[in-house]
Amino acid sequence: MSGYDTDSAVLVLEDGRIFRGTTFGAVGQTLGEAVFSTGMTGYQETLTDPSYHRQIVVATAPQIGNTGWNDEDDESVGPTGSSAEAKIWVAGYVVRDPARRTSSWRATGSLQDELVKQGVVGIAGIDTRALVRHLRTRGSMRAGVFSGDALAETEVLLERVKSQPSMLGADLAGEVSTTSGYVVEPTGGEARFTVAAIDLGIKTNTPRMFAERGIRVHVLPSDSTLEQILDLKADGVFLSNGPGDPATADGAVHLTKEVIGQGLPLFGICFGNQILGRALGLGTYKMKFGHRGINVPVIEHETGRIAITAQNHGFALEGEAGQEFDTPFGRAVISHTCANDGAVEGVRLLDGSAFSVQYHPEAAAGPHDAAYLFDRFTSLLEGVKK
Repeated sequence: MSGYDTDSAVLVLEDGRIFRGTTFGAVGQTLGEAVFSTGMTGYQETLTDPSYHRQIVVATAPQIGNTGWNDEDDESVGPTGSSAEAKIWVAGYVVRDPARRTSSWRATGSLQDELVKQGVVGIAGIDTRALVRHLRTRGSMRAGVFSGDALAETEVLLERVKSQPSMLGADLAGEVSTTSGYVVEPTGGEARFTVAAIDLGIKTNTPRMFAERGIRVHVLPSDSTLEQILDLKADGVFLSNGPGDPATADGAVHLTKEVIGQGLPLFGICFGNQILGRALGLGTYKMKFGHRGINVPVIEHETGRIAITAQNHGFALEGEAGQEFDTPFGRAVISHTCANDGAVEGVRLLDGSAFSVQYHPEAAAGPHDAAYLFDRFTSLLEGVKK
């Protein structure tokens, strides 16, 4: 630790770039993939999103922590569905200017205290603009944050960073999924439909969005079988968001093919979009730096509608806007693409029985442009039931 102050922290990227700052949150060592999120708000939802498992998140907004931490905005639950077991999933947190004082009537504590409590190592006081420009130029890469007794000579820290596995080829959905499953009942009245939600890293607001529409949601482990879904007499199936490389999720792809073969309506988001795409025969690839934030414009090509969306993904489906293609289940189409870079943002079967989007319509945190997709899926369930 020679040459470092007691409050010193360093961020080391695998290409040798180093950023020096001060400790933020827990003190120690953390390793992960360095990525950046462009959301101006919603840091609690970001930190607790299971899709960020094994990633060191860089906040592009300069000041973070103003509204503290509360008991309501966590987007994760425990393996049995208990909110008391909610946790921060990011591997580390990188900010420019942490708020010195919490200012919100909803706050039950500070961001700093919650990071310490959950053992999340972070770094503050660095030039996050320079870091984001570097990641946009060189791409997301392996990284580490080090402070306290974890500090060492640069060569030692760089070797620790390079020794960790890459996100390419990482099979992570099973690490964040529920272990036993749980049920979210509809709000206000009897259940109109039952949906089996495959938990690949589901956010807590997603079952709530279904519940508001009179749908009972059975959140199931990522390795669930078709038999388990049929035993529930599910009216439809939902594929959630989640972390890791979709090319590793062969089990989920196989289940998706079985679900479509049974004629069950299917709706997927984020990782679930990549799973449906694979089931329909499309390939996937790792993006240079991905889409992470709550301000990404997406074009729905059938209507020309543009939605501002929340996203968190570093992989995408191969394909082009409006592309139609044959599948074992009939013709399909690339239904949505990103207005910024043309990346595939949605796919659907032309008969309407299965569709998915790459973004997060549950809007946690915001925006709400895509909430209508839950109504679209509900209408699909109604049509099948009739």
